[in-house]
This record gives sequence, structure tokens and C-alpha cells, in this order.
Amino acid sequence: MKKILLSLALLAPFFCIGQEAAVLSKLDSKSDFYGDIAMQLWSNPELGYLETKSSALLQKTLSDAGFKVTAGVAEIPTAFVAEYGSGKPVVGIMAEFDALPGVSQKAVPYREPVVEGGAGHACGHHLFGSASVAAGISVAEWMKENNIKGTVRVYGTPAEEGGGGKVYMAKSGVMDDVDAMLHWHAGSSNNAGANSSLANISTKFRFYGEAAHAAAAPDRGRSALDGVEAMNFMVNLMREHVPMETRMHYVITSGGEAPNVVPAYAESYHYVRHPDALKVKEIFAQMVKIAEAAALGTKTEMEYEIINGVYNILPNETISRIMHKNLEIVGGVEYTAEERKFAEEIISTFPEGVLASPEDAAKIEPFEVREKGTGGSTDVGDVSWIVPTAGLRTATWVPETSAHTWQAVAAGGTTIGKKGMMVAAKTLTLTAMDIFNDPSVTAAAKAELDRRRGSGFKYEALTGERKPPLDYRK
Repeated sequence: MKKILLSLALLAPFFCIGQEAAVLSKLDSKSDFYGDIAMQLWSNPELGYLETKSSALLQKTLSDAGFKVTAGVAEIPTAFVAEYGSGKPVVGIMAEFDALPGVSQKAVPYREPVVEGGAGHACGHHLFGSASVAAGISVAEWMKENNIKGTVRVYGTPAEEGGGGKVYMAKSGVMDDVDAMLHWHAGSSNNAGANSSLANISTKFRFYGEAAHAAAAPDRGRSALDGVEAMNFMVNLMREHVPMETRMHYVITSGGEAPNVVPAYAESYHYVRHPDALKVKEIFAQMVKIAEAAALGTKTEMEYEIINGVYNILPNETISRIMHKNLEIVGGVEYTAEERKFAEEIISTFPEGVLASPEDAAKIEPFEVREKGTGGSTDVGDVSWIVPTAGLRTATWVPETSAHTWQAVAAGGTTIGKKGMMVAAKTLTLTAMDIFNDPSVTAAAKAELDRRRGSGFKYEALTGERKPPLDYRK
């Protein structure tokens, strides 16, 4: 008996390798199926909290695969939780699917909108959602075939682009029992490092004055636009006196209707970012004081509305190292001759000085741990302070492509995007399998989470008590 048990123990790694190969082969056989789902989303880009068709398609795909789907969670019509299995561990996979306004683009290597001024998937969330659904179904099929205990969940998370869907889902408690959360994002390279991001508070400041004839009776007017401009001037002065990692940017969303009418209403939309959520709160508090001063100085009234607020991502090296190992197993994106030609034409549109090579899409970047965030912000940050979280990026775009550009939309509508999507689906699947197969992973990941966030941590959303801003894109 001892000899038999020893032989089985020695053979176990080979069984696992065989299972991995079978799972990856099955995903390859369904790449066209999931690619078609992604292209349906790409062809019908929907803005945050308005993604009714996109969400419904992903929900139906999961339901058809045997998942129990709960729609409309966290008071968000397009948010959902799809679950397969029961008990512990609980492994979550997040799926995004919202588009961006004003970046409509055909799948061609030159600027040509589908609809002038229309929406487009310039951040690759059509690929994000489809790959996460593919991974969830792949894991569920593996669990069923091999009698694996536990639960896999796919979280449909709307409105990442400024709407903070995950923040409200985190606040609602639907993620509280998750042992490990996985995610990914479209990108121009392949990376699975344990990287942070920038915390962010975004706010609309609204000023109210008195309308008057700007030439005949200007003394009777109180310009709301003066309030906005005074505020923005002082905010720009503040840049000298904030930590150097801070990022502040704004647009004037309403400034009046006609030059000869003193504007009775004006609005500006501000972002404040920093690698530390507590520092963001401090800078934001000063910004509110500036807005109050601007209203006082211009004899106007001011109110503000926090539209979104997200934490910086809390890295989890435990899970990220497993993710990186699996990304290396899967490999990067190999171009055909036709895809290489497309990539070269896209690269020719980049600004002078941006160096890129199509071959870089096949490379896997070295593993790193980056405690301090740079670049953008994401509502994944809030989830990472509640649940051990790890993610990756894959080369769904031509190397050195910037997010939120027409070049990103274009590549995301081609086979380049589909190939990068399947790299993500495979890596997420293998990582989830590793977590189910090794109970020590979730324990170590939870211990790391507790250490990084510190004792006595209590999650409090930067959005305060506000409800999801379901109309922020209307």
C-alpha cells in the first residue's frame, strides 16, 4: 500500500500537467466562440452603467454553461455575479465591459471612426469581459470533470471608466467571502507583476450665480463661470504645494450659453490622484476649501458631487507570482505576416520618439513588485483592500499603444486583440486551477493582505454614502 501511495504522489505532478494541457487545448478550440462574443461587444460599445446588451450577452454565456447568475447586484442594473460550485475556496474573476465616449474607430490602421463622436472600446473592456467569462467557464468545466471542490465566480463589474462599479459592489458585500480575486486588462505588453495604481477622487463642482445682460446691466449679474475660473486658477497654483506624485486634471463641462449673458450656472469636473488614498483625501479636502473661497470671492453659491473615488491597488505577491509563472507557460502573442503589417502601420502613427517593435508582443516582461502606483486609477483598487487580488496585462494592442486611443480601438477589433484575450483567458484559468489545487495559497495570500493593509483596517469607500452614479454618462 505504501508503495502505491508513493507512486501516486510521484505521478501527481504529471496528472496536473496533463490536466493543464487538456484545459488549454479546449480553450484553443473555443477561441473563435469567445472571439465572436468579444467582437459583438466591440461592435456595440456601451458606456458605463448603460451596458445592457453587453452585460446580458455575458450573463447568457455563463448561464448556458451552467452558472447560477444573479443580475442587478449592488443596486446596479448591469452588474452581476455568476457562480459555479459550492464551498471553499471561493475564487473570483472580474469582468469589465464598458466603453469610452468619443473614440469610435474601425479596425483599420488609420483614423476612421465608425460613428463620428461615437463610443469605442479604447480600453479593451470588450476583450476583458469575454476573456474573464472564458476563464470562468473553463475553470468550471475542469472542476466538474475532476470533481474539484470549491466555488468559482465571475463578477460582472460595470462602469470602470469613472463610474466605480466595483466600489459599490465591494460596499454591498458580494465579495466578502472571496478567498482570491483575479482580473486582467488589455494592454500593449504581457506583464503579471504585483503592481499598484493611483488612488483617485473625481468630483463635479457646480457654481450658481445670477444671470444678467452682460453689456446693459453687468452689475446685476453674478458669474458662475467666474467661480469656476477662480477655482481652477487656485487649483493650478496648488500644484506647487502638493507631493510630486500627485496628478490633478479637470475640464469645464458647462460655462454658459452666450457671451452677452452673465452665466448663472457653470461646472468643472476634477480628478485628484496619488499613490496613497489617504493623501488623496487630504488634497481633495484642500480643493473643496478652494472651491468655497472661489464662491465667496465671486458672490456665487457652490456645491460639489463626488462622482467616483477609488483606492490604490494593494499588491499581492503571493498570487501574482503564480500568475506570472502561468503567463510564462502560456507565452505572449505571435503575429502572422498580416498582423505584423497591421502593427507596423499602427506604429507609423505614433508620435516621433515612441520606439516600438511588433516582436515585443511575444515577450513576457520580468516579474516585479511595485508598491507605489503610477499612471492610471482603477476600481480594482477597492477590491484589493478587501480580498487578496492579482492581475495581468496582455498584448491585445500593438506594442507601445496608449490606452484610450483610436489605435487601441482598432487593434482590439482585430485578431491581435483576440489573441491577447486568449492569452489572458488561459493565464487566469491556470492560476485559478493552482489556487484550487493548493490550499496553502489562499492562507498565504490572506496573511499578506493583512500585513500590507495593517492591523485594524476597516474599508471605507472614498465615495462616502452616495449611491452608484447610474446617470454619469447620460
